[in-house]
Amino acid sequence: MVMPEGGWLRALSYLRHRLLRIPDAPHRIARGIGCGIFVSFLPLFGLHFFLAAGAAWLIRGNVVAALLGTAFGNPVTFPLIAVVSVELGHLLLGTGVDGVPALQILTAFAQAGDEVLRNIWAIFSPEPTQWQRLSRFFFGLFIPYLVGGILPGLACAFAGYCLSLPIIGAVQTLRRKRMRDRAERLREAAAARQDGPQA
Repeated sequence: MVMPEGGWLRALSYLRHRLLRIPDAPHRIARGIGCGIFVSFLPLFGLHFFLAAGAAWLIRGNVVAALLGTAFGNPVTFPLIAVVSVELGHLLLGTGVDGVPALQILTAFAQAGDEVLRNIWAIFSPEPTQWQRLSRFFFGLFIPYLVGGILPGLACAFAGYCLSLPIIGAVQTLRRKRMRDRAERLREAAAARQDGPQA
């Protein structure tokens, strides 16, 4: 669940390779990366791809880069993102006393998902629905996570944009130069072959 099949270095190398080879303007790719990073700070698990693509489309960023940017939120970074977002959310909302403890964040999300599924199943069975048990999760964890994730999400998205923009621009310039040099060498080789028989 946590370790990619080829290891983290290979996964990161693949993502870097894919991002640097997207055929689009550097500022659009950097915007997409920023959108993907920002969405990773929202507690809307399962919707990150759709939200990142929608945000990139709205600000004219690259959608593929946004999808790849959501990899910022991964099993290694999610615990840190969750704790920072929830604690900041409780601080901003003044709800720390009624909140879910930081160490129980992942467990609370799993239990809330299970509770939602049980209540959906209860609609089609004689079991009663019990939505009131989700109120502590919603107000004690989900809302603080949502509110608290906005500021660090924006800060990291801006940092991701600023860091990726010059790198992508430099790599694209270098790649264009290499392609021009290669095309020139091929032209010279073709010209040399044509001149050879005539001489």
